[in-house]
Amino acid sequence: MRVVSRRNTLALAAGGALAALWRADASLSADTDEAAAEIAKFTAGKLAEAGKISIELPEIAENGNTVPLAIAVDHPMTPDDYVSDILVVAPANPRARVATFHLTPMSGRAEAATRIRLAATQNVIVVAKTNNGRIYSDQKEVKITIGGCGG
Repeated sequence: MRVVSRRNTLALAAGGALAALWRADASLSADTDEAAAEIAKFTAGKLAEAGKISIELPEIAENGNTVPLAIAVDHPMTPDDYVSDILVVAPANPRARVATFHLTPMSGRAEAATRIRLAATQNVIVVAKTNNGRIYSDQKEVKITIGGCGG
């Protein structure tokens, strides 16, 4: 009969906890393929134009649980030509799709503001779609820190 010492038991428990954390950390973020698939589904495979979307995000967020986000699309909101949908994607989150906004000409402006949750430092991607099938896209990096220690 083999006797297991307290030191061996603690080492085994620590190793198991470390392995569980390493595996949990690997499953916490969506891969870039999931983010690309969400964008492709939203755009129906059409290419996006750059330069029409203004994204307001802090450069550094001390708490990834409540990151303020404001989006504005430089596009008219007339009954014949308007922004119909805005998609927000964060590839390093457990689920890449963060938010979707549905707009009508009665919205007045193609703007949205909210708070989002970000799992890690990453580029937040915003894609806008018009009722005429035009696609606009832009992105902005946000550094997430814990306890205000940037890096």
